[in-house]
Amino acid sequence: MTSICIDGFNLALSRGTGIATYGRNLLSNAGELGFETQVLYGPVAAHSDDNVVNETALIDAERPPQKLSRKEKSRRLKGTLMSRFGRTAHSILPSGEVIWPSRSGGKPAADRFWAAQNLFSLANRSMNAYGKATPLSFHASPNAPAPDIMHWTAPLPIHAKNVPNIYTLHDLIPLRLPHTTLDKKDTFMALCREVVRRADHIAVVSETTRQDVIRILGVPEDRVTNTYQAVTLPQALLTRSQEDVTTELEGVFNLGWKDYFLHFGAIEPKKNLGRIVEAYLASGSRTPLVLIGGKAWLDEGETALLNQVKRDGGPSAERIRQYDYMPFSMLISLIRGAKATLFPSLYEGFGLPVLESMALSTAVLTSTGGSLPEVAGDAAVVVDPYDVQAITRGIRSLDQDESLCAALTRKGLDQAARFTAEAYQSRLRELYSKIGVSV
Repeated sequence: MTSICIDGFNLALSRGTGIATYGRNLLSNAGELGFETQVLYGPVAAHSDDNVVNETALIDAERPPQKLSRKEKSRRLKGTLMSRFGRTAHSILPSGEVIWPSRSGGKPAADRFWAAQNLFSLANRSMNAYGKATPLSFHASPNAPAPDIMHWTAPLPIHAKNVPNIYTLHDLIPLRLPHTTLDKKDTFMALCREVVRRADHIAVVSETTRQDVIRILGVPEDRVTNTYQAVTLPQALLTRSQEDVTTELEGVFNLGWKDYFLHFGAIEPKKNLGRIVEAYLASGSRTPLVLIGGKAWLDEGETALLNQVKRDGGPSAERIRQYDYMPFSMLISLIRGAKATLFPSLYEGFGLPVLESMALSTAVLTSTGGSLPEVAGDAAVVVDPYDVQAITRGIRSLDQDESLCAALTRKGLDQAARFTAEAYQSRLRELYSKIGVSV
């Protein structure tokens, strides 16, 4: 059986990210295609002779940052220096004894794990210090052969030796919209160029990103394949009755079915929260606006108006609800119960919230930014994300026109159906055929 390994860099984060969702979907769909699936981690703990102890290290609780001792600083410096000469990953079998945390998605759909201590942190430090990627070997054995394919879910300064390496580039936003990120742009460009140089093939998640990679990084067209993404939601959440969801919304949030607007995503400039709040307030809508997402970076400008409204209090403040974090099952309920999802992002490499909302029978307002028109098709209200008045008009239309919301809901279900698991698996077959793997 052909085996495929993905990195667990984002999967290991305590709170899920879009790339973590991508990784989980990639694993489950690769498994459906008949691959043996594996995940590579970079835990803090050193390799042990005990398989169970090694598995616990993959999901051990995060400890508060502490000041490093002189010995620890020396060890980290040595690790950074030596990383460019190579690291080795050791095999870990799922034991069935370790209970994985459900809030971050539970145990990935993997048949085997690999781990190399501090792999990702040391590789990133080495790349920044020396401009060199970290070569990775797998400590293989007859019972634990090395994977046949290494699929990196993001641009990481690591390459697996003696196996094909595929890297997914989700977007080039640090180069396209530099004012929206804190990345060092020359460092990001150097990383992208190193990835392109090392990759046997590049995967992207939209035609917009594909063209960006071809144009900005100079990659030949035949080396970049667009797989899009799949909309994969747990059946247990999809089949919950409207009555149960309504009861939950009323009991937990005092919100009615299809009686509020929703925006979800980390607070950072690309998500355009500042203009969303301004447009919503200007619309005069009495329909509540629910905001879900914690602060990420450069959030001051995005939250300035919102914070002022909260300080002033009064009717405007009462119209907006804000939550830093929401458990996944409850987020699904909030999406299902919303009148519309407001997602006029400045730029997206894909825009999964748009499709998730459509798949859950919720109307969508989105934007012309990046790949969003590709993903939304004609099934959403599409506006210029920089035009507050256009966003305001869109909110008013959704608020006042029930027939518009109903039509968008119908179209949205059809649009989401274009991004099923079956469609995604077909695109994965095409991708892996580019490196000579027949599925």
